[in-house]
This record gives sequence, structure tokens and C-alpha cells, in this order.
Amino acid sequence: MSTKISETHLHKPAYIYLRQSTPGQVLHHRESTERQYALREKALALGWTQSMIRTLDRDLGQSGTQMAGRNDFKTLVADVSMGQVGAVFALEVSRLARSNLDWHRLLELCALTHTLVIDEDGEYDPADFNDGLLLGIKGTMAQAELHFLRARLLGAKLNKAKRGELRIPLPVGFCYDTEGRIVLDADAEVRAAVQLVFRLFREAGSSYGVVRAFAQSGLRFPTRAYGGAHADKLLWGRLTHGRVLGLIKNPCYAGVCLVVTSIRRLSRLRARCVRACGRWRCLTGMCIYLSTTKATLPWRTLSRTARVSSTTAPAARHRC
Repeated sequence: MSTKISETHLHKPAYIYLRQSTPGQVLHHRESTERQYALREKALALGWTQSMIRTLDRDLGQSGTQMAGRNDFKTLVADVSMGQVGAVFALEVSRLARSNLDWHRLLELCALTHTLVIDEDGEYDPADFNDGLLLGIKGTMAQAELHFLRARLLGAKLNKAKRGELRIPLPVGFCYDTEGRIVLDADAEVRAAVQLVFRLFREAGSSYGVVRAFAQSGLRFPTRAYGGAHADKLLWGRLTHGRVLGLIKNPCYAGVCLVVTSIRRLSRLRARCVRACGRWRCLTGMCIYLSTTKATLPWRTLSRTARVSSTTAPAARHRC
């Protein structure tokens, strides 16, 4: 037994926290999951009994960049703050948090309640200066790792986008031909469904009117699955209000493809541009590459769309 583990710690439950960032990792990276569950054996070897070990695994598939959505992490923080936890087990610090705010808050609570933090490398007492310093460095590295991963992944995409070779998932009604060009879907039924949405929107003047017309006629709308068991398959289902909004705000239906190379979400960009004047434009701090598609678009959007050449510099501005 480690000299840092006392009888006081052993008389309190040991919490084993499990987390992986996405459902895909949980499904395909089984070794990481098994290694995290194996921490129970480590807790038994360090002196905790079977009944004193609690496994928190409801956060599998949740990102560690924030506390929102991680119910087990909230439970862990609450129990630690009340002094009900003897030790917190995790495979590594990044499993507990990818945010320095959440990580240092947990460390402070562990130091106040004399709760140990144990990972694959050893046992740490956050109340000890040296252990607290080492845990703080580990937390900083875990958060910085996200920046390096994002820069590496987006860098490759950005280079392809500059050359016009980046292939991104296309909205329903479009597909890639054998030469990698964007063309209309060969399925006439799919094209007709998309055309009907825009025609009904012109007639009804609202997205709810489109949904109501589809529901009254018993019509279905197609969607193309990306990934999973139904990858690249066309699925037909009920048309929803959110789906209609996504269609009428999607720049691809106006003959424009864009790649947003920023951490801001595309939906926020859509909302700001549509509220401004119905056009698309480059916003401060946002790098956008736009290029017109070669497909013939019979369902052109109602609002005017700002066209920017694919050679436009990232910091370019376009007036509406």
C-alpha cells in the first residue's frame, strides 16, 4: 500500500471515473474502455473493498471540454466537496477534464477534503505542494493537447480546401461524380422532393407552412446517412421544422460551397448572416473559403447570396 493512502481514505468510497469523448470512440476503441474499467482491480490492490468501489461510467461518449452534459462528473464533484470520497481513480487526467477550469476546481476540492487522485502513474495528494503542482501541469497539458489535435486536423483540411479538393458531406440532392465534382443527385425523386420544399416555401412564406403541407399530403423527405450501418444510404422520413430551416439556410442550394476553418459553429454563422441582410459574408475572425458549384440548381434560394472566389484570402471582407 502507498504511504499516501491512510485508513481514513480506505473507509471512504473510491470513485472510478470513466469517460471517452464520442460515441464512436466508445464503440470502436474498446481497449481504452477496458483499461478504464480495469482501474477497479487497482483499487482492490490498494486496499479498498469491493463494496467501497463505485464506478461512474455514464459520461462515456461525452466531451471533457466542459461540465455540461457530464452528470457523473457533477456527481463526483458534489461528493468530493462533501468529503464523501476517499480517492478518485482515472486512467489519466484528460479523462476527468479537458478544461483547466473544471480540473483546478476539482483539485481544490480534493485538497480541502483530503481526497486522493490516482491514475496509471501513481497516487497524488492535491493538498501536497509537489503533487498539486504536478497535477496542475498535467491538466494544462491535457487542455493544450486539444489545440494541437485541432490544428493538425484542420491544417490538412485547409490545404485541401485551398486547392478545391476537400470533399465534405453534401446536403441531400447533391452528390459527387466519379471525378469528384459536385453534381445533382441522379435520383429524380430526391430532386423533386428538394424542389417541392423551396416551391412550398415561396407559396406559404414560412417553414411551418412547408411542414404542414408535407404532413397533410403524407409526403416523406430524404436524408443521406453518413457513417454507421446505413452509411451512404438514402433514408426517407418525416419532414421537420428544423430540417426545413436547414435547407433554406444552406448555401449549397444557392450554388456555393464553403468551408469554415474556425471553431465557431456554422449554424451561428448562418444565423448572423441571415439576420443581417440575407447574404453570406466573411465575418471578423472567421476564415471562409467559398467556391461556386458546377451543378445546375433549379431550386435556387430566395435570398441573394454573396459569391466569393475560392482564391479569396482568409481575411477578406465582403460588403453586403
